[in-house]
Amino acid sequence: MNNKDIRQIRSALDQFAIELPSWGFADTGTRFGKFFQDAAASTVEEKFHDAGLVHQLTGACPTVAVHVLWDFEPGEDPKKVARLAKKHGVKVGSINPNVFQDQAYKLGSFCSPDKAARDAAIKHSYDSIDIGKAVGSKLMTMWLADGTNYPGQDSIYRRKRDLQGALKKIHDRMAKQWRGSTLLIEYKPFEPAFYHTDIADWGMAAAFARHAGTKAKVLVDTGHHLPGANIEHIVAFLLDEGMLGGFHFNDRKYADDDLTLGSIDPYAMFRIFDQIAQYAFERDLKKLPDVAYMVDQSHNLKPKLEAMVQTVMEAQSLFAKAQIVDRKALAKAQAAGDIVAAERCLKQAYEADVTPALAKWRKANGLPVDPLEELRSSGIVKKLGKERAAARRARGEVQASSYA
Repeated sequence: MNNKDIRQIRSALDQFAIELPSWGFADTGTRFGKFFQDAAASTVEEKFHDAGLVHQLTGACPTVAVHVLWDFEPGEDPKKVARLAKKHGVKVGSINPNVFQDQAYKLGSFCSPDKAARDAAIKHSYDSIDIGKAVGSKLMTMWLADGTNYPGQDSIYRRKRDLQGALKKIHDRMAKQWRGSTLLIEYKPFEPAFYHTDIADWGMAAAFARHAGTKAKVLVDTGHHLPGANIEHIVAFLLDEGMLGGFHFNDRKYADDDLTLGSIDPYAMFRIFDQIAQYAFERDLKKLPDVAYMVDQSHNLKPKLEAMVQTVMEAQSLFAKAQIVDRKALAKAQAAGDIVAAERCLKQAYEADVTPALAKWRKANGLPVDPLEELRSSGIVKKLGKERAAARRARGEVQASSYA
């Protein structure tokens, strides 16, 4: 790797910000139950503390995605939450409405056959818009659990039209009352619905976004695809259509497994970053496309702080590798139909050791050269575990503790 590559990596890393999810620091579980961690955050402030610590270690995570209902008390001034974030060196990022948890949404939210449920989902979305405006966010991410489990359960046509109308209302409300904001529409092929999901793939999400309006785009969750899906092809297509709004980072072996980025197939994420860099090259852009990079992971076995730092570091490494693909040599090989040479351009970049470039960037920004080792050797996770387990006991919250 030459000095030009190092400069290119350092310049790209300056542009690479990764949003952390507040829920990624809290105790969560599977449909079978929860596995508790003493160091898990159980208050909004603890979530921001942990996100701030990850940002302090990596220099790449200035914002935190928040979940309406989980991170805001009823009637609470949203600016109070924003002040808590600022106290810990981060800002409130994307707003995530909750239109799947209430019992009213048993048959769906915007797609429910029950008009009262549809109205409740709209009202909650409008409330979320007010929160987003108040805290200075610019993104609202819409993920739905809507779908059916059995053929004939409901009219797919009616559900599609009702959802289309609801997203249009939400988009227009955002455009009018929350200027400069973008609606990100997420998709998922299955779970919790098993017969049909109302936004099942990227094409449906793009269609709904187009119907909604110009400030709606698609969110690609790297875990939300059927086995064998070519995600980088989807990313390239959406980029060229001007419809790629952002990502939720995780990795998967079977389905939406919430694994740390790159733990299963790091080359897959490299190929996604490669397509983003290739788009900038072919369009002769001065900087990389404006895409929201966000983490969506919930760890029940790995220590949550360590898992989050691990994901951010892996993302930085794979992102850096994608910046040093020899684009001119690649274009020459592609034009000549030299498939072997073209593939080697990618493999050479993927197999390059970008550790020295990452180290120089971190040193220049006053960061530890190895953020994960810094965290692990600091003892902070164990310290937080003792403090938080004691605080929960003092509040009368029952939870098994390895420090009791």
